[in-house]
Parts: sequence; structure tokens; C-alpha cells
Amino acid sequence: MITELLSPAGSYESFEAAIGAGADAVYVGGPAFGARAYAQNFSQEELVTAIETAHIHNRKLYLTVNTLLKNRELEGQLFEYLAPYYEAGLDAVIVQDMGVFSFIRRNFPDLDIHASTQMTVTGPEGMKFLEEKGATRVVPARELSLEEIAAMHRISPLEIETFIHGALCYSYSGQCLMSSIFGGRSGNRGRCAQPCRLPYSGTYDHRKYKGDKNFCALSLKDICTLDILPDILEAGVMSLKIEGRMKQPGYTAGVTAMYRKYLDLYLSGKKYSVQQEDRKYLLDLFSRGGSCTGYYDMYRGPEMMAFANEKKSGNIQPEIRKIKEKIHGNLILSPESPVILEITCRDKTVTAMGGEVQFAKNQPMEETRIRQQMEKLGNTEFQWESLKIETNGRIFVPVKVLNEVRRDALEQMREKLSGCSRRNCPEKQTEEHKKSHVCSGSEIKECPLYVSCEREDVAEAFLKEKGITGFYFPFDIMKKYFSPELAKQKELYLSTPHIHRGPIPEEWVQAAESWMSQGMKGFLVRNLESYAALKKLGYEEKCVLDASMYTWNNQAIDFWKEEGILRNAVPLELNEGELKHRDNTSSELLLYGYIPLMVSAQCVRKNLFGCTGKCETVYLKDRYNSEFPVKCCCIPWGKIDPTKAKYCYNIIYNSIPYGLTGEKERVEKLNLQSLRLAFTVEAPTEAKAVLEEFRNIYQGNGKPSGRKYTKGHFKRGAE
Repeated sequence: MITELLSPAGSYESFEAAIGAGADAVYVGGPAFGARAYAQNFSQEELVTAIETAHIHNRKLYLTVNTLLKNRELEGQLFEYLAPYYEAGLDAVIVQDMGVFSFIRRNFPDLDIHASTQMTVTGPEGMKFLEEKGATRVVPARELSLEEIAAMHRISPLEIETFIHGALCYSYSGQCLMSSIFGGRSGNRGRCAQPCRLPYSGTYDHRKYKGDKNFCALSLKDICTLDILPDILEAGVMSLKIEGRMKQPGYTAGVTAMYRKYLDLYLSGKKYSVQQEDRKYLLDLFSRGGSCTGYYDMYRGPEMMAFANEKKSGNIQPEIRKIKEKIHGNLILSPESPVILEITCRDKTVTAMGGEVQFAKNQPMEETRIRQQMEKLGNTEFQWESLKIETNGRIFVPVKVLNEVRRDALEQMREKLSGCSRRNCPEKQTEEHKKSHVCSGSEIKECPLYVSCEREDVAEAFLKEKGITGFYFPFDIMKKYFSPELAKQKELYLSTPHIHRGPIPEEWVQAAESWMSQGMKGFLVRNLESYAALKKLGYEEKCVLDASMYTWNNQAIDFWKEEGILRNAVPLELNEGELKHRDNTSSELLLYGYIPLMVSAQCVRKNLFGCTGKCETVYLKDRYNSEFPVKCCCIPWGKIDPTKAKYCYNIIYNSIPYGLTGEKERVEKLNLQSLRLAFTVEAPTEAKAVLEEFRNIYQGNGKPSGRKYTKGHFKRGAE
């Protein structure tokens, strides 16, 4: 298996540093659509030059297009944005948005697509799904273990790329709305403000709080995997990715060179052993409370936490060198003939001719003088490995002619090495978007209302309530309350976990099949792995996508329509104006709910107070004294399979519930298929009051109660 060392570059200087330090490939962001909007990034001219330079040195360059795009961006900007890089020979794009994915597959069919870690790919079924759709590489969630990565490698030939060094997000990548909800800077748009690095204290009883004003309860250490590099490679990882497009060129050079050293050591077959001074060198380059080996060999725990946001870097100035390609030359100088220079680099040969060699009337030109002139390669990408000079007789050549022939030969070689990857730009492919049946303003009263319940007591309180078309229940609640009679009265959907790792428990599958045969309507799907697993069971047309399955644009909506799903959920980060330009006719709008800010493999309960193994709620308090519920999802698939507790996760909810009580007329104009109320941490009394309020407003002529809600992004939107 070919192994690749992949380095970051947030600027052209960092790109040169990465190539010079031994990177096999570099990933960069262009002027738009990258997940590091605040990096220096590349201009169009710099990016085209970087593609050419990478190919001259037999390296690759990947472009990040790993954000979620709005309709106007995808339909009016993306093709023109990608076209010059595609023509220059761009090796691959890194993608999060399924609308972008399908657009690129249709318009640039021979351009490799790498599925970003922002897609939250957590298992083999999601990987197989992306393989079938045309991806060439997957960057799985950083939270996966070596065992899980190996299982993915066994089931699919797709290349696997994982992070080996740099910062860790507290949330599963792609499942974080914290920065977006707090300040409008969306991580899904490359604008994360890193609120997870701010101070928070924690409590489980609202009396005792752990953490002072400098205690950062969500701040993780960086990862350093020098010691387990062989294990990562042997698990099936092909591309070793260094994080750090926001870092300086010196950091890029230093980290890349260190991993180049140890990757080469491993590939040589010699005994693999890491020197202590090399570990210290990397910590001196940059440290955030020390380092850890990440999730490869540890699922979660305080050992991975920095609990501070103190960044340290030593007085190290790594050498930044510019790589040069070795060339072999043959210069032929014969009187009354043109100057002939033949250059060979790797398997490529070019010949340049120019001027005329003259008989020397007086002093013939010495070879040392000729060589001195020809060896002036300046700031080019080349250096002489050998230069043979053939002179026939007493000759003289003007220095200007030698310079011109040398420059011509080098330019030819540069073109030959970089130009072999160039392509002709195809014509833009347009595809008419077809809308589904619309729930128009005149028939809004008939727009169905669905309710999701995470608590058993709330579900029980709602079972006989009027005005509810259907319920979304997790496994344990569905198991307790399902009956064929209830399935005739209400549409029932089985909710999958927010994070799906490992195979679905057999009892879960058997119960789902039984309930489906007795009238259950389908499934609420929250991640790609669950969808792919359900599709494998033949249930793709019974799936409702939750908001975490992003459909920001009509291309994404069409992608999922072609899959045959029942409906999607309106994205939580688009504002009203943007939703008016989105096809919502197959979409369900959240009217009420505590918005999940983060889904994390880490556990606030365990890290701060110790693990109880109970599905309970603890709280985080920020510097403004706002409290955020943190739900411990200890048994994601329900009580049927306690062994899956190792795949538990936390959901951090916003401190204030989202609610569109005063927006009825605006909601009516969005042409929606259905509406939803989501109940997560509420007690039955509060939940019933909320249900009554929204039912009176949206199914009658009621007025808002004055209860405190946030409008989220419905008005302001995300950057």
C-alpha cells in the first residue's frame, strides 16, 4: 500500500515549507469554501502555481471545499471557482456537503473527491455508501479507534486518511453548532470561534461547581502519534494527515520533517523507536497542556484533556528549505551550429536550441566559464546533478545565448513536469430541480405536526394528545409504548442514535422489522452510518433525515430525493431569507427545541466527576452564568445492548430553547412539508405547556405566552 504524508498549508509560504520538509501531498484552502476561512489561504494565482509546483516535485495538492454551501454559492459560483484549478491539474477536492459532492461528480467527473471528516463518517457502512457514490478517499471521524479503522479498511478499498498530529475538536467534526449559535460564526462555514476553549465550570446538582474562572472544561490536548505510527499504518491508514492550516510555516516545516523521519524509518523495515528529544521537539514547537495519542487507543477520559487554553511554543526556528529537483544535462557546442542543451529529470527529457556557436577569433571560451554560466539556476525548482559539456574546437558563445537556452530548457522541463496533469475544462452541466408537493400558506393548518421525545415520562404524557401527526421515539420508548393500535392512530418513527458506531444490535434490527410489519412508519436518521446501514436492510425509503444530515442547498435535497427518503429537516443555520431560496417542499421545520450545540465522544460527567454509567444530565456554566444541559447518552442503542456503552456520547444543548412562536405567518410562506417540536431535557409539565402553546398558535389563532425562546438563526443566519 502506498503511504502518504499529508501536510497543511494556510499560505504559499507554508506550502513551500511542507514540500521542502518532505510532504508527499499538501492540502490547502483557496479564496472560498474552505473550513479555515481565517487562514491566510491562497489567491487563485498562488493556487494554480502551487498545483504546478507540486507536480514538478512529484507531489500532490488537495483543495478544501469542505464547508456547507448555500444555493446561490453552489449554483452561481462553485463551477467558476473550481474550473481554473481543475484545468491546472488539481489532484482532489475535500468535500463535506453532499450537494457539492454530487455537483462535482456531475461537472468534473475525473476529479477525485475525498470525503471530509466533517461528514462524520464513523463506520464501514457509511464508507461503502460513499464508495458507491464515487468518493476515492474517506477521512473518518477523529474519534475512531484503530480497531474501527481496521474494520473499515477490510470492507472497502477506499483510501483512508486520518489525523496524526495537531488540534482536536471537542465535538465530532461536522456536529458542532456552538460557535454558530453563540456568535454566528459557523464551524460548518470554516469560521469557528472556538468557544470550546473558553472557561466553563460543571455541576450535576446545581449546588457544587467544579472549575474556576480559568478552567476550560472542554479544552482537549493536541495529538501526537509518533509512538503509534506503525499501529496506525497497519490498521489500514494510507494518508497521514497533519492538522494546522492556521499555523506558521515554521511549524509546518518542523512537524512535517519529524513525521517524514519516522515514516521513513518505519518504511525502511528497521526497528521502530522514538527518541525522547524528538517528542520534546514537537512539544516545544507547540503545546496546549501537553499531548496525547488521541482516540486511536483511548475512547475518552481526563487524560486527553488540557482543561486550559494556554498555548506554549518554544524558541525553535525550524529550517525552511526549498526543495530542488535534480537534473542531468548535456550541452553541445559546435562551431556554426546552434547551442543544444538536453535536460533529463526523472523520466522526462527536453531539448532546447538557440543562437549560433562561433569560431573563437582570439581567446576560446573555457569550459569553466561556460559551466559557471550554465550552473546559474537561481530561484528555479532545479539543481544540477550532472552537466556534461561537449565542445568541438575553439568556440565562443555569447553569454546571452547561453542564458536564453538554459532558461528555455528549464521552462520546457517545468512545463513537461507540471503540464502532464492539465485538463480541458468541461461545459457546466445544468440539472433542473423539481419541487415536491407543497404545503402552501392556504393549507398550513393541514401541515402535519410531529413530536420527538427523548424522555419516557414526556412520551407517556403525549400519547393521547390531539393535533400530533406522529412521534419520533428512541428504542426504549418505542419498545415500551409501541402497539399496532397506536401505529394506526399516529405515525411512529424509530430514532437512531446521534452517533452510530459498531454494528446495529441484532435485537434492535429484529424489533424494528417487527414494528415495521405492524405499522411503524419509518426511522429518524441522524448520521450517514445509520442511513447506510438502514439502506442495506432495505429501508432507505422509510427514512426521515434529521437536521444533522445537512441539506443546505437544492443539490443536496435532490441527492437525497434520488435515494428515495421520506423527507429532510430544515437546516438550523439558514435564515428566513435563505430558506425562501431553498426548496422546502420535502422538508420539516423545527418549531421548538433545545438546539444540540455539540455531540462529543468525551464525557463531562466522567472528566469532571467520574463515570456513573447512568444516562443522566449534568450542566456546564459559562462566564455569563448561563447553564447548558449536557445529556449523557450511555447506551445509544437502548438497554438491549449494554456492551455498546463504550460508544457512549454527550450532547451539549443550548441554555435557552429555540422557539418560533411569533413567526407563524413567515413560516407559512416557506412552503414546508411538515413541522416538528423536539423535547429532550424537559419535564412533563413544561413539555405539555410548550405543546399547548405551539399547538394553539400553529393549529389555531393562539398568541405567544411570553415564555423565553431564542430565534436561533431564523432571523440572523450564520456567516
